[in-house]
Amino acid sequence: MDVEWRKSSFSEQPDGNCLEVAAEGDVILVRESDEPNIVLRTTPEKLRAFLAGVKAGEFDHLT
Repeated sequence: MDVEWRKSSFSEQPDGNCLEVAAEGDVILVRESDEPNIVLRTTPEKLRAFLAGVKAGEFDHLT
């Protein structure tokens, strides 16, 4: 089965490097467009929790 990767509409260029996401069954796939062979696999719940932490600024003060 082919995976349909999606780029953010905020990506400046269609061929520019950015994060891409795809769904494969109950798994969310994440990769960088310039390193397409390295794929992070996670669940929707874990991705939602991570994004909520980013939006809340939980990672703003990491050194």
